Amino acid sequence: MPRFKHYNYDQDAMVVINYQEQLQPGTFEHAVHYLIEHKLDLSVFHPKYRNEDTGRLAYDPAILLKIILFAYSKGITSSREMQWCCETNIIFKALSCDTVPHFTTLAKFVSSHSDEIEELFEQVLLVCHDQGLLGNELFAIDGCKMSSNAAKEWSGTFKELEEKRTKLRRLVRHHLKAHYERDEAETEAELDRDIRRAKTILSLDEAARKVDRFLKTNRPRMGRGKRNKEVKSNITDNESAKMTTSKGTIQGYNGVATVDKKHQIIIDAQAFGEGQEHHTLQPVLESVETRFKKLGIADSIYQQGIIVTADTGFANEANMKYLHERQINGYVPDNKFRSRDPKFQNQKDKYGKRHQNQPTTGWKDIIPASEFQFDPVNLTCICPTGQELTYRGQREAENGNIRVHFEGRLLQCRHCPKKHQCMQNPASANHRNGSGRQVSFTIENKRLPNYTDWMKHRVDSRQGKEIYSHRMSVVEPVFGNIGTNKGLNRFSLRGKKKVQGQWQLYCLVHNIEKLANYGRLAA
Repeated sequence: MPRFKHYNYDQDAMVVINYQEQLQPGTFEHAVHYLIEHKLDLSVFHPKYRNEDTGRLAYDPAILLKIILFAYSKGITSSREMQWCCETNIIFKALSCDTVPHFTTLAKFVSSHSDEIEELFEQVLLVCHDQGLLGNELFAIDGCKMSSNAAKEWSGTFKELEEKRTKLRRLVRHHLKAHYERDEAETEAELDRDIRRAKTILSLDEAARKVDRFLKTNRPRMGRGKRNKEVKSNITDNESAKMTTSKGTIQGYNGVATVDKKHQIIIDAQAFGEGQEHHTLQPVLESVETRFKKLGIADSIYQQGIIVTADTGFANEANMKYLHERQINGYVPDNKFRSRDPKFQNQKDKYGKRHQNQPTTGWKDIIPASEFQFDPVNLTCICPTGQELTYRGQREAENGNIRVHFEGRLLQCRHCPKKHQCMQNPASANHRNGSGRQVSFTIENKRLPNYTDWMKHRVDSRQGKEIYSHRMSVVEPVFGNIGTNKGLNRFSLRGKKKVQGQWQLYCLVHNIEKLANYGRLAA
């Protein structure tokens, strides 16, 4: 018969625990503890406390921040669960010094310190800069749509909400009529049914009054753009919006992050209550520039040649104009840029082959027009060797499109090492009028060139494709870490300001983890 070690639950034990020893160097909890104790100035939280002379002692913001940030790193956003962890988990006990803040204290701290959290975000960013984690070479911008603490069933235009109110009132009248028509309940089953019906009437009546209060105290929410159409409001959180995602329609916010390429540090985090991303590019770029100037990292960050990339959701004419006028080295493709790329074979039948006017022999060795830096706004063109070509006018092609023609001078092309790979008219370099190689570009629909044309030529160039290919590898792993690894995939607060504070806390967790993995925090 086997023998086992004896155990007895009816016994006492004393365990000696040193909380400092529980925070092992190289871990996230150690990084949070060290940053808050030695690097960050938490005095920004002090003005909201009013207990200098009277009132009970408050929990130190350092303790609350350690609990919240460590909980977020484990995917815990419930303040009740945070309180429970402080009672049962040794790491939480070590970070909180064996205190147990009430869940309402933790919840209020997150929801009422949005401005202070933003200052904390900037302080951590400055630590990242001091430790060499910012490359300031390429910034990638993208948005992550997350559900908010509001149901999409309570969304609608004012007309739809009025119809909803009418329907709710009709249901209330229907249940009341059925209730009055019934005789006095004779059996226990009938009594229970009447009680359930009464509860249903109260619930429907409260919902109708909720819609009625909203319609009386709010105005229709108007969208942006030329049409300025009414968009759906939400009774629970009117600053959130209905958004279409790959997993269906949600009611939520779009968390936009700007990520530095070197170590994927988030340098800007903002939440927007609108599904369209193109309205968010300019405020994000301005926020990055202001923050870098405020922190002393760079006075004018975009004038240093830093590359900015964003996906097609941020592309529109106003944003392209903004990038062009501010001379920002940006790459934001339109939604058809892949169809113009010959690598995507399925698109060739629809959009035609590129360089179809080239000779059939050796056409792969010819430098394509996309390698020329064409500016359709100023009508200038720079060849691959850096020479500015001469503008020769516009002509209408057989298909009705307008082609803009440029030409190189003889002195530019005669000794050029790439002249045999250059575009059209290779024999013209010996022409008596001194002209050299020629190149032309198409402007569609017989319209004047715009800033979108300028961006198309930037993105379609070989350099543009190479630069833009880095965007996904820079920003998408950040969202994967926050949403999948950490489980921070929805917002638990209501209102844009509060949600932005929580989004910045999510991004703080990511940045602190990068500091723990790549920084030089004290061991």
